[in-house]
Amino acid sequence: MTDLSRTIENTHKPVKGRSLWTDGIRRLRKKKLVMICFWIIMFYVFIAGYVQIAEWTGSNWPANWDESTGQKYESPNSQNIFGTDIFGYSILRKVLYSTKISLKVAFFASILSIVIGVPMGAAAGYFGGFIDEVVVWIYSTLSSIPYILLILAFALVLKDKTIFGCKLAGATTVYLAIGLTSWVGICRLIRGEIIKRKESEYILAARAMGCSGGRIIFKHLLPNTFHIVIISFSLRFMSFIHAEVILSFLGLGEKNKPSWGAMIDSARLDLPKGYWWEMAAATMAIFFISLALNIFGDALRDCLDPKLKTD
Repeated sequence: MTDLSRTIENTHKPVKGRSLWTDGIRRLRKKKLVMICFWIIMFYVFIAGYVQIAEWTGSNWPANWDESTGQKYESPNSQNIFGTDIFGYSILRKVLYSTKISLKVAFFASILSIVIGVPMGAAAGYFGGFIDEVVVWIYSTLSSIPYILLILAFALVLKDKTIFGCKLAGATTVYLAIGLTSWVGICRLIRGEIIKRKESEYILAARAMGCSGGRIIFKHLLPNTFHIVIISFSLRFMSFIHAEVILSFLGLGEKNKPSWGAMIDSARLDLPKGYWWEMAAATMAIFFISLALNIFGDALRDCLDPKLKTD
């Protein structure tokens, strides 16, 4: 084969393209700051998983946060890196345990909001008519109420209630209150995206082949809008952590276990006395996870949204 023939053959050789997810990951890996934030998030996830496994297996550290490790109000030292509180409990152990509480609440609240919001938004956008009017009326009513007041109302209603034989308390009450009130945003996004896509050629072809509405939604429409769900999950995860901190600060979260909000609540009385380390430890833990999630979520949106691609 001559060089000219080889050149012509290589010219007509099909080029393998990249999927949306492959291209998004490739673009994310090019950004060093974003990857640093990703590993910070993974560090928090590792801590939360380690604490949960320690609880299940009965390990002493750091699940035994309520054991005294020194004198009360010890300043940070080699034995207690973040010092101790009024009871002599290690602030470090409380911060680590609180990481599990906050990430657990944010994760389950995010899943619950997606489970509610995505199907409702898809059904409203695809079927329209009466279903669309009902869904729009429901989320318009919820969105007209100040978000924090709505969460507080749900948390107070659900507190100490029994559902299906299970008593709601602590973290369960918090993530149910957050999840049941925070699906409006994702529902509105999915509804708008489905309305835009439901007259596409591949949807018309599916209808012509006799596919049902449910099959079209779950087989064709939702997979093509799943990047919106992922982006929303990453961006709202941070706000759910903040909501858990607020509820715990107000006494509606965990009572007998530490959380960042409860630590801030107890530390605010100690701060005027000069005992600053519990407040500093809790706020630093919140700051780093919030900053990492914010930067990573924005980068993920830029990389997965086809309309924002620049390379």
